[in-house]
Amino acid sequence: IDEGKVRGIEPYSPPRQVPVLIVDGEPVWDSLAICEAAAELFPDKRLWPADPRARQIARSICAEMHAGFRNLRNAMPMNIRASLPRKGMSPAVRQDIDRIVEIWESCRARYGKGGELLFGQFSIADAFYTPVAARFLTYAVTLPPAAQRYADALLALPAVRDWMAQARRETEFVRADEPYA
Repeated sequence: IDEGKVRGIEPYSPPRQVPVLIVDGEPVWDSLAICEAAAELFPDKRLWPADPRARQIARSICAEMHAGFRNLRNAMPMNIRASLPRKGMSPAVRQDIDRIVEIWESCRARYGKGGELLFGQFSIADAFYTPVAARFLTYAVTLPPAAQRYADALLALPAVRDWMAQARRETEFVRADEPYA
């Protein structure tokens, strides 16, 4: 089976990848599509910012995260169980990190006045950048103070703390996800 494909998922996800969400018996695959579906299913949760301009920016930075930052993803794969200071850093990774910091600082300055997150209150944009904050913790990436405060705010969310605690209890070893092991 191809790397990144999940056995047995075919009835639920045509590309054989996770995540997948089943809504009324129909699959919704791809994280961005799932987030859009969740926003439609639960409009009272206000998963996108209410302000139209902020919402445009939020969607843009989610799409940028979804499609980009390959150097960071490849060199610093998700590994919540590990502590890998200084592993994976390169000029290309630093360029990705600098762009992420720019996004975080810009969104916080322009739209974050109502709370500690990118657009004040929790949004899909924060969900998209939570794995990045976790990577920065794993790889001990030094951030400017404003970006570090945002990463800390994400990692302090109760749902994120629970997610990370569950990840630390995982025992499966996936070589592709743990190149430094």
